[in-house]
Amino acid sequence: MAFVTGTTWTHATANSLTYGTNIREDLEDVIWELDPMDTWALTNLDRVDAKSTFHEWLSDDLAAPGANIVEEGNDASFSTASPAPRLGNFLQISWKTFIVSDTLEAVDKAGRKTETGRLGTKLMKELKRDMEYALVRNQASSIGGAGTGRSSAGMESWIAGPTANTANTIANAVAATTSAASTTTPGFSGGTVAAPTDGATTGALTVGNLNMALAGSWEDGGDPRVILVGPTQKAAIDAFTGVATRFIDTAPNKQAPIVGAANMYVSSYGSPHMVTLSRYVRSSVVLCLDPDYWAVAYLRKPAVVNLAKTGDATKKMLITEYGLVCRNPKASAKVVACT
Repeated sequence: MAFVTGTTWTHATANSLTYGTNIREDLEDVIWELDPMDTWALTNLDRVDAKSTFHEWLSDDLAAPGANIVEEGNDASFSTASPAPRLGNFLQISWKTFIVSDTLEAVDKAGRKTETGRLGTKLMKELKRDMEYALVRNQASSIGGAGTGRSSAGMESWIAGPTANTANTIANAVAATTSAASTTTPGFSGGTVAAPTDGATTGALTVGNLNMALAGSWEDGGDPRVILVGPTQKAAIDAFTGVATRFIDTAPNKQAPIVGAANMYVSSYGSPHMVTLSRYVRSSVVLCLDPDYWAVAYLRKPAVVNLAKTGDATKKMLITEYGLVCRNPKASAKVVACT
């Protein structure tokens, strides 16, 4: 049929009801926000209170076992006891701030009742992600200075070398390459933790490399029951031929899922290791962690602070002061320089 002249319709032509004039907008009253919040360290580690900007603790381990044979009738001799090493980490300040005009709060908005409420929720999530990023990566510790804030050393930095370069060498830091230009991790020295140095070359993560890192933790007395890893190295672990067959119960008449991921890794060194995917661990690193020997120290827990009102707007600040506690660096291990 032909279009009848004079018909009122929706297009922006003569005799129409345009979207900009007579027709109400069709806008969903919801904001579809991507907010991945898988912050393993921040969620699972112990929380302790700090009382200063440099938080300290004592760490010790046992002497290596050896022959202990004493002749009958001998008088006792004494060796000088070593004090428990004193470790520490600086606490860093992290914040998020926002300002919202009072007019924006007064108008009718889509997807939220208040803009301050939306931004407060969103930025608190972002703050938690920033904290997780600092906790698990290769950040160095620093006292800061003029124009520079204090920084807290991350997990990767705390797990010290020397780095083993072959799959047959047990160590707390194992490189996935045999190149002489390997990565180094100085660890805690002189009151600070230096950032690791990446090597010039990388190699593929192997079962041997991972097992030697797990053995390094276990040999020192740790139980590295969590393997924290990014998607690149998670895919490498999923492809290990030694991973046990996975079984999943399915309901009758339901399609069975195909499982292509290793969520539990079994080695000879300690408890079964939970393989945990992280968005924040560096892609070239695998962290083998004993969670009992890590904590987060808070001088100021995350809080929302109302800032002084100086005009026709509302100001808020989300702020925290915190640092990573590595109770004993030898309890954990890592594989570095992974392709």
